[in-house]
Amino acid sequence: MKPYISIVIPVYNEAGSLPELYAELTDVLGRLAHPYEIVAVDDGSTDESLRVLRDLQAADPHLRIVHFRRNFGQTAAFAAGFDYARGDLIITIDADGQNDPADIPRLLEVLDEGHYDIVSGWRQDRKEPFLTRRLPSMAANRLISRSTGVSLHDYGCSLKIYRADVAKNVHLYGELHRFIPALAGWMGVRVAEVPVRDRPRVYGKSKYGLSRTVRVLLDLFLVTYLLSFSSRPMQLFGLIGLILNSAGGLIGAYLAGAKIVNGIVGGAEGFRAYRIGTSPWLMLAVLLIVLGVQFVVLGLLAEVINRTYHEAQDKSIYAVREVIETQEAE
Repeated sequence: MKPYISIVIPVYNEAGSLPELYAELTDVLGRLAHPYEIVAVDDGSTDESLRVLRDLQAADPHLRIVHFRRNFGQTAAFAAGFDYARGDLIITIDADGQNDPADIPRLLEVLDEGHYDIVSGWRQDRKEPFLTRRLPSMAANRLISRSTGVSLHDYGCSLKIYRADVAKNVHLYGELHRFIPALAGWMGVRVAEVPVRDRPRVYGKSKYGLSRTVRVLLDLFLVTYLLSFSSRPMQLFGLIGLILNSAGGLIGAYLAGAKIVNGIVGGAEGFRAYRIGTSPWLMLAVLLIVLGVQFVVLGLLAEVINRTYHEAQDKSIYAVREVIETQEAE
């Protein structure tokens, strides 16, 4: 029987939390009047995660395992989960047990009530350090919302529901999984946000740190460019060029004016004494501006080439070793 709900779980070294998460998921899904499947994507785990998943799958045909050849990252795991999911609705959830499966029915209610395309969880009372995790997350969420036009309080919450036609039409690579609602915005999707519980991690250790904030900001710049300027880059680069040209013109006019004033005040000797072209500050400023623009342009061009490479060639960002499932799953 074709499942109506597909649960996608990216798994990387979460052997300790998987049995409890599986038990909670099957309990919640069993009370829903919909056929379901659980797609666990093992992202090259080096602990006993795959063995635990195999043991669970042997007793439950609802569970399917997508086993990566190596660690490709969370975005690739989400992409594989979306590709292998067969349900009309796709629910994503972390494998560490911090998302509560008991919140899934409420997300489903909101999806049906408002005819939304995406319902995202908004973690309440987060059990994380404020300075190193929550504060950077709050700043990043506000910046992402303002930049992309898709307003969410918690982009980082993995507990989300997508209609399959939305999830399967978002092209993922790099570390863009947290921006899926924004990337889907071009389709005119309707997005809702629902408060959910956030539980403390019991097993293993977090894969996130303060360094992730820097990568989020860089990805935000990329997403903003792709959503706003990928089809009209001249409006971005032309604006930067005009700003730089205006700044350079003003600086040049100021220096030229200062030289003329020195010539008027000090005569020919003062005019010759006030040198412009050999000023180390002017040379340093010009060098930094030129290098900055070059690096920004090179970065953007590299990202556009990367996007074209993956989409035009339909090249996968992951490699599957095997898919473990029961053929006659119900």
